[in-house]
Amino acid sequence: EVQLQASGGGLVQTGGSLRLSCAASGFTLDDYAVGWFRQAPGRERERVSCSTIDGRTVYADSVAGRFTISGDSAENSVHLLMNSLKSDDTAVYYCAVDYSCGFPKEGLYWGKGTQVTVSS
Repeated sequence: EVQLQASGGGLVQTGGSLRLSCAASGFTLDDYAVGWFRQAPGRERERVSCSTIDGRTVYADSVAGRFTISGDSAENSVHLLMNSLKSDDTAVYYCAVDYSCGFPKEGLYWGKGTQVTVSS
């Protein structure tokens, strides 16, 4: 069964850190571009970061320098390390895969979200 599972969300204070994980089963993450998205109440979904098939990384301006995406082939997972968290980072975070970071198929597979709440 093909599945993506996002985890690692929680409640953290402003300035704190969280590490999200996206674990895949039924397929190999290395064969796809992997993106992290987030959606806050009343806002459109935003792509936060993406890792291309050849290992390049892309970040939204709002998180560049604070978030780091990395892959773990042995675990068939991708992580998102989030540092210096702000209240604006509060959202449900999702991981998804596609053929490229342009997400031409609007995401071949999506994981269920994990809630990140940053308190001031």
